[in-house]
Amino acid sequence: MLQPNSENHDMRFALIAEIAKALMLARFRQTMVAAIGVTFSITMFIALLGFMNGLNDLLDGLILNRTPHIRFYNDIKPNEDQPINISDEFRDFFNIIRSVKPSVSRVSIYNNGEIIRTLDGDERILGVAPKIAIQVFFNVGNVDLPGVLNGVEVEAEDKLFAFSDYVVEGSFMDLKYTANSIILGKGAADKMMAEIGDFVQATTAQGNRLQLKVVGFYQSGLGELDNLQSYVSIGTAQRMLGETSSYITDIQVKMHDYALSPAVAREYSSIFGIDADDIQTINAQFETGSQIRSLISYVVGITLLIVSGFGIYNILNMMIYEKMDTIAILKAIGFSGTDVKTVFTTIAISIGLAGGLMGLFFGFVASLGIERIPFETEALPTIKTYPVNFDPKYYIIGGVFSLVTTYLAGYFPSRKASKVDPVEIIRGK
Repeated sequence: MLQPNSENHDMRFALIAEIAKALMLARFRQTMVAAIGVTFSITMFIALLGFMNGLNDLLDGLILNRTPHIRFYNDIKPNEDQPINISDEFRDFFNIIRSVKPSVSRVSIYNNGEIIRTLDGDERILGVAPKIAIQVFFNVGNVDLPGVLNGVEVEAEDKLFAFSDYVVEGSFMDLKYTANSIILGKGAADKMMAEIGDFVQATTAQGNRLQLKVVGFYQSGLGELDNLQSYVSIGTAQRMLGETSSYITDIQVKMHDYALSPAVAREYSSIFGIDADDIQTINAQFETGSQIRSLISYVVGITLLIVSGFGIYNILNMMIYEKMDTIAILKAIGFSGTDVKTVFTTIAISIGLAGGLMGLFFGFVASLGIERIPFETEALPTIKTYPVNFDPKYYIIGGVFSLVTTYLAGYFPSRKASKVDPVEIIRGK
């Protein structure tokens, strides 16, 4: 008993598919227009999302590549234990103290070697890089240019923050192997008209002076940073300050998953008794901007798909009005309302499937084309073409939405067709 029913079902479905094909071919131009509408929508959806998110990745990289997920340091702040608060005489009073000045506090991180070993042993942490930040003045003739020297461990800085990608001239390893060397920020180098091999003089806030040999130029793409920040080895920084080899002011941490950075920062800040900043807190506004740009691209892409859905809806509506005779005959010879509904939803899904597949293909081709358009600017020397993100999820989202919108566009006209009364149509004829 099951075999005949199964065969009848297959034959019925094949017949419905043939009828849907015949109706599409009968209005071939309109069918092609609808399919082209879906193709264009999916193409623009893929190209737009790929380009916008590629741009987001580029902008995020300018900040995130050079920013630690967690920064441990000792903040300079007023002493919370003021004499009036610890006095027995005023213990039960509400004391208001104004204009409290910061006390002489320890800027360096005590016992930093043990802290770094503890952090390196945490499986959540990708890597750790120590740093010394020094406020200096570059003595250029009669002018003193303000700047910030970052004393870094060269290999750790390159591993965690892609340091070598931003050294546009010279070799980043010269910073390690050349004594008293400096990689100047490109903006600072231009102001001083310094060339590789020149010597520049830097004076610290404590009055220590040192001649530094220029071995390279650094350019992050953020002009404000490139005007101020330059790099020396951590040993050179310690010599400039007259400190020992254990002197460290910052411990930079990169996480495997930076979403964990706030919790890890709070955890170790409490354990070590030092201050900590996490990337999600200090860059919250920047991350919000990236999310808004992504949202806009999704909204525009989905709007295009909805517009193409209305085109399919109108074409199927016109097809139903023109094919009332055919619908009446189908119902008169035994086709049910469900069968008629299936015919028109099959047409809609076929248009969506064909248009969607072509759209995904042309979207990929368009993305490849955008990626090959030259994009060169002095601010971003490492970028040669427009950035594009080829994340597969954009293609999956585009394909799913093409089927959903075309199905809905066909569903409502198909309901109308399924309710056609064949007797009324034939009597009217």
